[in-house]
Amino acid sequence: LQEKDAFILQRDEAYIGVLIDDLITKGTEEPYRMFTSRAEYRTLLRQDNADLRLTPRGFDIGLAKKERLERMEEKERKSDAFVTFFKETSVLPDEINPILERLDSALVKQSDKMFKVFSRPKVKMHHMLELEPVSGFVLENQLDTEVLEQAEIQVKYSGYIQKEKNNADKLQRLESVKIPKNTDYSKLKSLSYEAREKLTAIQPVTIAQAARVSGVNPSDISVLLVYLGR
Repeated sequence: LQEKDAFILQRDEAYIGVLIDDLITKGTEEPYRMFTSRAEYRTLLRQDNADLRLTPRGFDIGLAKKERLERMEEKERKSDAFVTFFKETSVLPDEINPILERLDSALVKQSDKMFKVFSRPKVKMHHMLELEPVSGFVLENQLDTEVLEQAEIQVKYSGYIQKEKNNADKLQRLESVKIPKNTDYSKLKSLSYEAREKLTAIQPVTIAQAARVSGVNPSDISVLLVYLGR
């Protein structure tokens, strides 16, 4: 359309990307219902970071104004700076232990990074704001509730978020491997019979799409990669 590149939302970018990809690569014989469980990267597809995920994409195709993009970038910059603050700033036992004691959480015996303490399930943002360095950082940098929420989630779920990002990056590399149009899968005898049938019917555009087709296993993907010279 208008000689522009296709606008494609990936599975780690939006639920509608999951929906479209499922309908294309898996098909359905009954009404499709969009459950969060269908998304393998649902930790990345949160409501609090929807603007961070989609505003740049909307701006690129003219749906979002520059002012909106700049507000999003400011939120991202501030939340990242706040998370970095927690990673780099230490807290003394006599500062944090009164809070931990109230929460019936194990006390610390020596100075520790705020990030580690904040990662505890019982410790919330309003508890951390009781610490003068934290409240001072918030006031100095004029952080609003959206930034506080974003930073708290990044701290609490950092391990899960990073794991899903790594998996999404691996998938993205496969998305870049294109499959030629009208590939004759019947000639690839090393593919399983089911894979040849499914791939012929669906005609996936990339290796990543092919990998998500029901009935196509990892060994079939290896055959395709060899066929494509990868």
